[in-house]
Amino acid sequence: MSDDPQHDGPEHTGPPQWGPRPDAPTAGGDGAGGSETEASETGASEPEGSGAEGSGAAASGAGAAKPPRTGWRRFVPTWRVVLGTVLGILLLIVGGLIAGYLLVDIPPANAAAKAQSNVYLYSNGTELARDGDVNRENVSLSQIPRSVQRAVLAAEDRDFYSESAVDPLAMLRAGWNTLTGKGKQSGSTITQQYVKNYYLGQEQTVTRKAKEFFIAIKLDREVSKNDILEGYLNSSYYGRNAYGIQAAAQAYYGKNSEELTTAEGAYLATLLNAPSAYDVVARPENKPRALARWNYVLDGMVKKKWLSRSQQSAMKFPKPEPVKASAGLSGQRGYLVEAVKDYLTTNKILDEDTLRAGGYRITTTISKKRQNAFVDAVNTRLMDKLSDKRKVDSYVRAGGSSIDPETGRVVALYGGIDYAKQYVNGATRRDYQVGSTFKPIVFASAVQNDATTQDGVPITPHTIYDGTNKRMTVSNGSPTGFAPANEDDRSYGPITVTEATDKSVNAVYAQMGIDVGPTKVKNTAVDLGIPADTPSLASSQGAISLGTATPSVLNMTQVYATFANHGRQRPYTLVDKVSKSGDDLELPERPEGTAIARDAADTTTSILRSVVEGGTATAAQAAGRPAAGKTGTAEEDKAAWFAGYTPDLATVVAVLGQNPKSAAQEPLYGAAGLPRINGGGFPAEIWADYTAAALEGKPARDFDLELEPGAEEPPPTTSAPAPPEPTLEPPVPTVEPPTDFPTEPTEPPEPTFPTEEPTFPEPTEDFPTVGPEAQQQQYVGGDMQWNEWDGDG
Repeated sequence: MSDDPQHDGPEHTGPPQWGPRPDAPTAGGDGAGGSETEASETGASEPEGSGAEGSGAAASGAGAAKPPRTGWRRFVPTWRVVLGTVLGILLLIVGGLIAGYLLVDIPPANAAAKAQSNVYLYSNGTELARDGDVNRENVSLSQIPRSVQRAVLAAEDRDFYSESAVDPLAMLRAGWNTLTGKGKQSGSTITQQYVKNYYLGQEQTVTRKAKEFFIAIKLDREVSKNDILEGYLNSSYYGRNAYGIQAAAQAYYGKNSEELTTAEGAYLATLLNAPSAYDVVARPENKPRALARWNYVLDGMVKKKWLSRSQQSAMKFPKPEPVKASAGLSGQRGYLVEAVKDYLTTNKILDEDTLRAGGYRITTTISKKRQNAFVDAVNTRLMDKLSDKRKVDSYVRAGGSSIDPETGRVVALYGGIDYAKQYVNGATRRDYQVGSTFKPIVFASAVQNDATTQDGVPITPHTIYDGTNKRMTVSNGSPTGFAPANEDDRSYGPITVTEATDKSVNAVYAQMGIDVGPTKVKNTAVDLGIPADTPSLASSQGAISLGTATPSVLNMTQVYATFANHGRQRPYTLVDKVSKSGDDLELPERPEGTAIARDAADTTTSILRSVVEGGTATAAQAAGRPAAGKTGTAEEDKAAWFAGYTPDLATVVAVLGQNPKSAAQEPLYGAAGLPRINGGGFPAEIWADYTAAALEGKPARDFDLELEPGAEEPPPTTSAPAPPEPTLEPPVPTVEPPTDFPTEPTEPPEPTFPTEEPTFPEPTEDFPTVGPEAQQQQYVGGDMQWNEWDGDG
């Protein structure tokens, strides 16, 4: 060590300044790594009494390491670790926000006018229609009444002028509600929505949402709130192909934006949430929902003190004008495009915003040949017989649809004479009663549920019921309060189910519906294809059997297609293929399932064949093929239906009455110069012409039926008598049931009515005492009263 220059000279008397540390304690040492030598060289001496304990104390006082953590404590982070982690995350978030703000610039305008058209194709690949042309006319904020601006704020962002450009809490809340199944919600402010509409696109991606967040913050710092609101009002979509408040004002009210009233502005603000869900003209069933949203907007204005409560109370809902369709969607094209759009959005294949952005090629299931055949049949059998000289003829509308039972493909859809003239689709609207076309569902439910009469006799095509007009229905020996009239107030006396179906006898099916049970009838209807939310389906109870519910023509076609397919059902589809930029979208699975048992479906088919062969639908024989079907007429003859099928094709046709000005449903008495319109007339004739043309060149097939026990041959003896009736009813005429089935029964003599009003117990079953809506007649007997439905088949 003497050669080390650091040790030269007498002044270096202390310990060495550097050198290798010993790797191990010296012999006899205590493992302190030379600490004793160091102490001796500096003259330090160990205090008296020091030993192991003293050394430990000294070490502790010098900050020696704590003993290692053991047991479960090893897995619990210390507060230092937690604090460090939180601070690290916060730094990352802050850094990310700063980086995002610096890196994301406000882009050029998206120019929605550049949006591509969607191309709709027939099933053979030929073009059906195009849509996607943007209808917009920008206006300044000064051209929009202040009350209309505030209506939009009340609907979409009530604190727009006082809040920041983004609302993180609202975004988190909307995301949580979406994840937890409470429904897809938007957490966007008006600024964010404007950024999405004007600068970005409608795609639902994290990247787009992140860009929207940062652009909104920058925009809020660089552009005034008024300019943002003006841009939002001019870029938003209001339905009816109207982009911006000016186009919306023209599309819905035929006026400029500065002429809009507060009530009209509140309705346009309502549409911003979901245009297709709130258009009360295109879809009349939307009115309750639209009214609720409209009142929500007005309530918001009252809460913000932009409107007084008295002003709100004085307002009436401002009904929009009829739709003026673009020329490109005239004729049947508009009906088909709107039906396909509804199918795509309802089945979550595409949402409205994405579809509206355009660029899709959509191959429909519609056969061009069959679609043209449907139009020709309606024109030839119905429209050509109408006259401008008869006011009632202006009420006539028609709807129809046709489904391949095996595949569920909708091959034709008739919506009306012209989408540009009659905007509401007659095939998909859900506001007209289906009448007696519902009765086969009641019988099918009886077979499906092994139902019996009040006397325990199984319900088959040969079961005898009492067809007396206005006969009080009975449940467990007690009157239910429901006594419907037959068509033309005709009484039939004892009659088989088959004959009652042929003649559409209300008295028989009202009792049968009670024998089966209204809830079971409803469940069978839903299983067969009627949506559970169909108006009046759940509430009609005893009257459900007579068709007071209002499913669409397309819904009823699904039901009859299921009958044709022996109870097997494949949900209908209007779309074969959807693609964009050469890539095909995945379409939802449509697995075939069993709606009802085969014997229930086939036995129903057997009695519906009789309706065509000798009942109310003999006009359907003109199709020249084995067919089954049922006629129906709504209350006051406001709608006439025929629903029928062959083994290859199920088709439903409805003739509807609607006032062209008020849109109110109207009776069709006198239409086309006839006293009345019923399902066996124009609807059955249209059905026959269309079916013959649609199946031209295809071999005729007969039905292959497997019937319920007891349905093949009439029973050797008369079935159980009709259920006991309350004494108020006139005595049933004694008429022997026909023995040579199925010959026509003789006309029963006119019943005699009692001269006094007898009494009977109060009803014990939970059935309605009020018949469906319009034609009700009230009777009083003893201490009770009931109503009768004066409807028909």
